[in-house]
Amino acid sequence: MSSTATEVLKVATPKSSSWRDYLELCKPRVVALMILTSVIGMLLAVPGMVPWDVMILGNLGIALCAGSAATVNHLVDRQIDQKMRRTLNRPIATGRLGLVPASLFALSTGLVGMAILMIFINPLTAWLTLASLLGYAVVYTLFLKRATPQNIVIGGIAGAAPPLLGWTAVTGEIGGHGLLLVLIIFAWTPPHFWALAVYRKEEYAKADIPMLPVTHGEHYTKIHIVLYTFILFAVSLLPYATGMLNWLYLLGAVVLGGGFLYWAVRLLYSDDRRLGMETFKYSIIYLMALFIIMLLDHYLLPPNPLMGMQ
Repeated sequence: MSSTATEVLKVATPKSSSWRDYLELCKPRVVALMILTSVIGMLLAVPGMVPWDVMILGNLGIALCAGSAATVNHLVDRQIDQKMRRTLNRPIATGRLGLVPASLFALSTGLVGMAILMIFINPLTAWLTLASLLGYAVVYTLFLKRATPQNIVIGGIAGAAPPLLGWTAVTGEIGGHGLLLVLIIFAWTPPHFWALAVYRKEEYAKADIPMLPVTHGEHYTKIHIVLYTFILFAVSLLPYATGMLNWLYLLGAVVLGGGFLYWAVRLLYSDDRRLGMETFKYSIIYLMALFIIMLLDHYLLPPNPLMGMQ
């Protein structure tokens, strides 16, 4: 038997798996952040409360599809995962789960998620979710990730979709304010991931992934982190400028955006690569806090006076 066939057989034959391995395939922390933005997208779409069936079934369908896309990422990147410290213990990379059961899991979760959205929510949300799934699992993971250092910028639109999916699950249509939520996450994605890429530069280089610090150097990447953070700061003010949200959100966006700029500038002028991880961690806190403040503003304050000027 050839060495290639032996390697495939080894990966395809699980060593010892458990339900925790299947849960890990879904990248639960990432999906949890996505569902947070999806829930808030639902709540921002209406002045009152979202019907519980839409809230539960809509987010369940979105979560299952996101888990399916994450599993495909594990399948496609299994050899890359074996070369990177933060991913080498993943279920497929270690052989705890084989290719066949993991593939069946991805297919089944994706189909069930799509069925829930199509039957109980609406076709628009189902098709947008499918487009997001394919954008991440196929366009980004299979092609962009290995093809260009702009992989995060181009592929970021797929990961930015959840708040719009929540919005359409409630309204059945694509609204301008729902698209603003997508734009915020789209602008947030490059500085978020590039900060991690600075910290993990050697691992990405070892795995032959053309992340920006690998292809253009750390200083170039840090400059772009600062530039994109300024873009994010400006974009984050649009929900107030368009009358979507009120002064509480504006205050939160300015404070949180200032914090992000602080970390980005500090990273730019430091040789300590560990600041990349600190900036990455702050970026997660930033997004969670920003969306929670959106929700507080939406329910605690009257409509923005600018809304009547639209």
